[in-house]
Amino acid sequence: MENYTPMMKQYFEIKQKYSDCILFYRLGDFYEMFFDDAITASRELDITLTGRDCGMEERAPMCGVPFHSAEGYIAKLIEKGYKVAICEQIGDPKLSKTIVKREVIRIVTPGTLINNNFLDDDKNNYIMCIYEEKRGYGIAYADVSTGDFLTTSFNASEERKVIDEIAKLNPAEIIIGEGFSQKSVVESIFSSKVYIYNPWAFEYANALKKLCAHFDILNLNCFGIEDDELSVCACGALMEYLHQTQMNSLNHISTIKKYTLSQYMFLDISSRRNLELCETIRDKNKKGSLLWVLDKTVTSMGGRLMRKWIEEPLLNCEDINKRLNSVEEYKKDPMFREEIKELLNTIYDIERILGRIIYQAANARDLVSLKKSLEHLPSIKLMLMQLKSELNTELFNDLDCCEDIYKLISRSIVEEPPFSIREGGFIKLGFNETLDHYKEAKEKGGTWLKAYESEQRELTGIKNLKINFNKVFGYYIEITNSYKGLAPENYIRRQTLANAERYTTPELKKIEEDILKADDEITRIEYDIFVEIRNRISKETVRIQKSAEIIAKIDVLRSLGEIADLNKYVKPEVNTGGIIDIIDGRHPVVEKMTKNQFIPNDSYIDTEENRLSIITGPNMAGKSTFMRQTALIVLMAQIGSFVPAKSAVIGVVDRIFTRVGASDDLATGQSTFMVEMSEVANILNNATKNSLLILDEIGRGTSTFDGLSIAWAVLEYIADKNKIGAKTLFATHYHELTELEGKVSGVVNYRVTVEERGRDIFFLRKIERGGADRSYGIHVARIAGVPEKIIERANEIMLTLLQCDIIRKDSINEITENDVVYYRKKKPSSTNSSKKNIIIEELKNMDIDALTPREALMALYDIKSKVSEVNDEA
Repeated sequence: MENYTPMMKQYFEIKQKYSDCILFYRLGDFYEMFFDDAITASRELDITLTGRDCGMEERAPMCGVPFHSAEGYIAKLIEKGYKVAICEQIGDPKLSKTIVKREVIRIVTPGTLINNNFLDDDKNNYIMCIYEEKRGYGIAYADVSTGDFLTTSFNASEERKVIDEIAKLNPAEIIIGEGFSQKSVVESIFSSKVYIYNPWAFEYANALKKLCAHFDILNLNCFGIEDDELSVCACGALMEYLHQTQMNSLNHISTIKKYTLSQYMFLDISSRRNLELCETIRDKNKKGSLLWVLDKTVTSMGGRLMRKWIEEPLLNCEDINKRLNSVEEYKKDPMFREEIKELLNTIYDIERILGRIIYQAANARDLVSLKKSLEHLPSIKLMLMQLKSELNTELFNDLDCCEDIYKLISRSIVEEPPFSIREGGFIKLGFNETLDHYKEAKEKGGTWLKAYESEQRELTGIKNLKINFNKVFGYYIEITNSYKGLAPENYIRRQTLANAERYTTPELKKIEEDILKADDEITRIEYDIFVEIRNRISKETVRIQKSAEIIAKIDVLRSLGEIADLNKYVKPEVNTGGIIDIIDGRHPVVEKMTKNQFIPNDSYIDTEENRLSIITGPNMAGKSTFMRQTALIVLMAQIGSFVPAKSAVIGVVDRIFTRVGASDDLATGQSTFMVEMSEVANILNNATKNSLLILDEIGRGTSTFDGLSIAWAVLEYIADKNKIGAKTLFATHYHELTELEGKVSGVVNYRVTVEERGRDIFFLRKIERGGADRSYGIHVARIAGVPEKIIERANEIMLTLLQCDIIRKDSINEITENDVVYYRKKKPSSTNSSKKNIIIEELKNMDIDALTPREALMALYDIKSKVSEVNDEA
């Protein structure tokens, strides 16, 4: 270290404090990186690796990026999982006799990005902190770009809820203590960056002290978490981490919002994925999700709130109906809706602008954007007066138009300011007298000099008197030797030339000082004024945040009203009666994605004789769509949205569980069937009588007898009111399960209707009472493109199995004549003659008197089709 240059010694001292970060070390107009940081950054950012003399024989590896474009490079490193420490010059190089003082001013991490260019406008960028101890878990999370800060806690026995909360919030970064038991699981499932933080930060005394200091309060009673040690420890550790990395006041984090999991519908990670609430399963896109259908918000704040509402359906009927009544007002008045939409279109992301103001990262353009946003709040408030529902009235009463802040910015900042606040040119004339004087000096300096020159000529009578300038003496009055005797006594000699004398005066010195200092003073004064304005605005953080929150709610409610009107949704009746009664329900996403007309279906589930529906029918016939649409309609109603149906009565459900499809979990070494059974176990252990269960093909991942036995037992367990008694939709290809109707209380059978025409079947997409007698799986394989030889052989095998009763021997169901006839008629003949014989045999065996008109017509279609095939082959 002794042989290193002073600059490199300084670099090492700083780097030692931030060894887990890539250090962006400011040198002039560049951020430089050295040694391992340079090698890493060069590789990850694809920039040139060079070297720099450092006082040793070997040159230090070095690379750098321009400071004005550093944000983009930093964002790339953060995306790749690195932390970046930004080291700035603190001292003034002009005043420093030795090396300029430098300090790290901020550490950028995945969860602390604030630049809008690298954040999703309609998605929060959360950083989460998880505290674990024997009693349970404390969770705190924040979005430093908006100031949101929330917390909850739960018991040790509810450890799965940690994963479910992460799935709901999808944080960019997670802070944990040493020994967090689920670290490996979290890292294997989620893309979040997980960092272990100082144990002392999680200690209750330290956490309490930190929180009280940040909020400048004596205790945490105002947040309702004083007695919740788990939450306090998580919140305190997160706040400590944020202060340590962000190194500013974080005043926009002005409150802690405590929530309980019982406030919202519980949705585990599987249910969120299967219902495709905010992104699709296949490609993780918004298009094709429920959010894609419902989100017609026009502000970034509204977009983020819409996502939050979908992720957190309400349980309180009063709150749900307040939202529904508000949405109804927007739905009924398209003209009003469009007028308020136009106003909302002019509003920028107030929350994130305020975040940048607190971070001292805002520029004059941000303040103009804030001004333009605040400008329209009075008009929005005036429009809200027309609405009468309880929630809309509350929003009207609570909306602060922040007119004082609007006037401050309007008086001070020009309409189109430059990007940089270090170069001046953004403060209006008339706002500051001293600034106006220097601006006048810059603009009118030449005019002042000419006027003073004319004044001095007239005063002295020297016609050739001139005012000139050079870099050594500045501005001076020059008089030739023939007139120097006329120089007034107040003229101060500056220089003697061969043929002239040069003078100055106190007045000329003042003009010179004003002109020469104008640029520097303008830049300095404008920056000081901007900082003062920024600080004044930051003191009004709570007011501005409240207004931004109200604007977001208005935007979401208006969006839901627009969707309800455009998509012909109806207002659901939401109560605690426990009945789900949907008439002509539709899947909100599928009906928007399909080109064909969507076939609606009724759903009826109650807590008594119709609480468990067994749904049978072919693959691709619509069972899964029907079940998911029921779940989505319930969920939509509980977020306060109108629903796709002719009518809907929704008894509030506390949880929605889905078990749809399965795949291997290679990260944890679990097979498809193990994943399936784990999900089923989770449902059975956590469902209540007030839950809604969507179960698709339980037991299909193992042998027929094992799977049927498991499915049978699961159904009995769910149907039993003493165990669960939950409202359930259960799709299956185990037709034996239809025998449970009449034997197990609350179980009813439904099937998807199918129409056969010759070799073809048509899915009618309608759900009706009763059970299906076959699954048409071989037919589905044929239309999927499986080779015809395989299809023919499959029909032969199926017929043999049925006749030998291999599958159904001693089982609940007997082989029906329809089964045998169906697969026999699907069995192809090797010759044209044998096909004719089969047709004749079928006609002989047909009991015409026993056929209904519809069955006779279908039989005729079938015979006609077979005759056509024979003729084609002849």
